[in-house]
Amino acid sequence: MGIEFLGATRPGAGGQPLPFSPAVRAGPFVFVSGQIAMGDNGEIVAGGIEAQTRQALANVERALKFAGCSLADVVKATVWLDDTRDFWSFNRVYAEFFPGDKPARSTTQAKLMVDAKIEVEVIAYKA
Repeated sequence: MGIEFLGATRPGAGGQPLPFSPAVRAGPFVFVSGQIAMGDNGEIVAGGIEAQTRQALANVERALKFAGCSLADVVKATVWLDDTRDFWSFNRVYAEFFPGDKPARSTTQAKLMVDAKIEVEVIAYKA
């Protein structure tokens, strides 16, 4: 089995195409590019960390679907938060998306490239 680049390139702010694949399948593994709280219009959704976490994770779910996967297939998540004070509110929303078994996760603070509060990338496994 080769490498599959999945999903159409989405436009970002101002309609500029984003230069990466939403997801890539390599064997049984699916790598989802970092997802921020970008709505369908290419802009960051309004609201604080909770609204942005919901949108970012909804975008992760959409990318996983390109590979026939769901959040239940996620084995590792990496999360970047713009502000460490958002950690507990983020965790509350994150737990809603992963109510059962939890994937391994790393969370750190980072200055994000756009005016977002959160970015999430995941690795899924589906044999």
